Amino acid sequence: MTDVVADISVSLDGYVTGPDAGPDNGLGDGGEALHTWAFSDDPDDQRIVRESTRRSGAVVLGRTLFDIVDGPGGWNDEVGYGAGEVGRPPFVVVTSSAPEAVRLTDLDWTFVTSGIGDAVATARELAERESRRRDAYVDVVLMGGGRLIGTALEAGLVDVLRLHLAPVVLGGGTPLFVAGVPVGFTQAEVVSTSTATHLTYDVR
Repeated sequence: MTDVVADISVSLDGYVTGPDAGPDNGLGDGGEALHTWAFSDDPDDQRIVRESTRRSGAVVLGRTLFDIVDGPGGWNDEVGYGAGEVGRPPFVVVTSSAPEAVRLTDLDWTFVTSGIGDAVATARELAERESRRRDAYVDVVLMGGGRLIGTALEAGLVDVLRLHLAPVVLGGGTPLFVAGVPVGFTQAEVVSTSTATHLTYDVR
């Protein structure tokens, strides 16, 4: 079946960006360390990137993250979704208003202005269509940012939480979790590599 998977890298102190993140400093100060694993030569890291990209039937992201990846210093022909895999699933952006123009016109963008619930429903339809095309299940992936994933968890929209725990303390930035509705998890998998600890939880 198609799962909704929240997938994000996080520091040991719980941040998904470093301090002073913004359009010209997307991951914040020191935040690049969060994604070292995605570009490493470790076979397990490479397998996780490859398998996650392959199973992505549709990807949901927030407007702040969209503005970063679609900005001048964002994704290009060599670096895109799935790091070096440059995956091309359809992307669904949660936003209050659609942008006037998109730089990455070769990607499939849908802008949803009616909230995270409708965005996930739209992405699920796209992923289920892709599942039928491939004759194999693919997932809806919530790639962030942190507030989007936290909101989706509180709303009960997430089936699986996948964290890539980077061995770095950032001391500030964008937190993954803030005070809100308690959510329970069941540990499903732990993979330790030279650059990260990959944690997968089923959402109860």
